[in-house]
Amino acid sequence: MVEALMSTVLETRSLVKRFGGLVATNEVSLKVEKGARHALIGPNGAGKTTLINLLTGVLEPSSGSIRLDGVDITKLAAHKRVRRGIVRTFQINQLFSELTPLTSLALTVSAQQGLSARWWQPLGRNGQVVVECERLLRQFRLDDVMDQKVSQLAYGKRRLLEIATAIACKPRVLLLDEPVAGVPEGERQEIFDTIGALPEDVSVLLIEHDMDLVFNYARTVSVLVNGAVFAEGDVQSISRDPRVKAVYLGESGGAHG
Repeated sequence: MVEALMSTVLETRSLVKRFGGLVATNEVSLKVEKGARHALIGPNGAGKTTLINLLTGVLEPSSGSIRLDGVDITKLAAHKRVRRGIVRTFQINQLFSELTPLTSLALTVSAQQGLSARWWQPLGRNGQVVVECERLLRQFRLDDVMDQKVSQLAYGKRRLLEIATAIACKPRVLLLDEPVAGVPEGERQEIFDTIGALPEDVSVLLIEHDMDLVFNYARTVSVLVNGAVFAEGDVQSISRDPRVKAVYLGESGGAHG
């Protein structure tokens, strides 16, 4: 029992979010294990983004609780959750278009290392920042575009930069909100490969409509329908579940909504 509790890094218990008479999240109990590759899928309007906003502190639940390493963080402010290791990316990227990948990462790494008060100093002033930025640029295949403005980058590269920036925050739990949304087909494989190579000590909760990414990457899948957990299991069992096919995957196996 103790070992099971210690293996859970993020947990929701009977989480409910109401907007007036609309129940967007309905008694959601979910566990993200340490080192998880956990996908959250479901049709549009299922409550996936609402759940992520609850986990990150953007929204406050109507009832229920959220725990990180067994500690209740339900009332914790969003920025304090980031400090504790819950970091997200967004369906629409939130990057600064006039910065370069190098500068974007340098600002994040400097803040992570407690140097944000001296952010205006040349990057080369701090060797630790330089080393970490170089590592991230290589890991996320951005070293060849590190001096280009974000506005000039291919959309797939912007997605990679957003994930790199999230990893620079040293997350314990990384919430990926549709990382290949809007990315042209020819640029997706690079993102697939990079997500697949994320550090094993980072627990990942992935929201995604692209079933190629879900079924090739995730080890656990939770299906959300009408705000509630409809089904949960390993990739094989979810992909074969006739109920899931009926409400989401479709008999042909293709995602919709």
